[in-house]
Amino acid sequence: VFRLRRMDSNSSVRTLHLLQFCKFVLYPKRNLCYNQYRSLSLGLMKLQFPVRKIVRWFLSRENGDRTMDVWRAQGVRRKGLGIGMYIVCLDLEGVLVPEIWIAFAEASGIPELKKTTRDEPDYDKLMTWRLGVLKEHGLGLKEIQETIAKIDPIPGAKEFLDELRSMTQVIIISDTFSQFATPLMKKLGWPTIFCNSLEVAENGEIIGFKMRCEQSKLTTVKALQSIGYETIAAGDSYNDLGMIKASKEGFLFKSTDKIKTDNPQLAAYETYDGLMAAIKKSIS
Repeated sequence: VFRLRRMDSNSSVRTLHLLQFCKFVLYPKRNLCYNQYRSLSLGLMKLQFPVRKIVRWFLSRENGDRTMDVWRAQGVRRKGLGIGMYIVCLDLEGVLVPEIWIAFAEASGIPELKKTTRDEPDYDKLMTWRLGVLKEHGLGLKEIQETIAKIDPIPGAKEFLDELRSMTQVIIISDTFSQFATPLMKKLGWPTIFCNSLEVAENGEIIGFKMRCEQSKLTTVKALQSIGYETIAAGDSYNDLGMIKASKEGFLFKSTDKIKTDNPQLAAYETYDGLMAAIKKSIS
């Protein structure tokens, strides 16, 4: 810990130190696996987060939870934290880009593949079913990637994301897979994304999938909160509800009537202008 408090500005050293901090200080004291903290650490370093402040905040928690004293020492008010203390967490599909599986269902002529997390809350069950349909029709990763290459962001999404990233930190937290997301991230200007990975055979058949962690969206939001950040979250589907409800402010965006009816306490927006105004109000 004392080494951490004497960090220099070299980025490689900062990365190593934060990884060590997560492994040897946070990991034994928190109910999260080391790989989750490692992923979070690398994401934070890419975003150039203030490591010293993270350490000081943690030390205050471990010494009688004197969090307010640390905020005051840093010139930060706990109420109205300032833009730098917030992270906006966004879903990807349905919020920034069209639903990949709906596009692939239309391209492949398999209408049943239009089922998404808007229809099925259990993501593992949904993905296992999808892989079965792909195997039945002899389709693999190549065919899906060909469809993804033709997908563009929802009109206004990149401009919304650019403006939001100019104001505060943004992380896309998605249950999609790195093999799907890469070309879409390029079109969105390479924002930070936390997602999962597919298991692919040599012949291109998708034989399985590996989730980053259980309840990845909720777990990531809680991990960010555990190191002193307030989260603001927005999404459209059942698998977004955990992170939305756990955040300081949470919003539904372009969601279904059923989800909105089942969650009347959540503000719902249909336009980027409306969502941007709500986020600005939350961090002001």
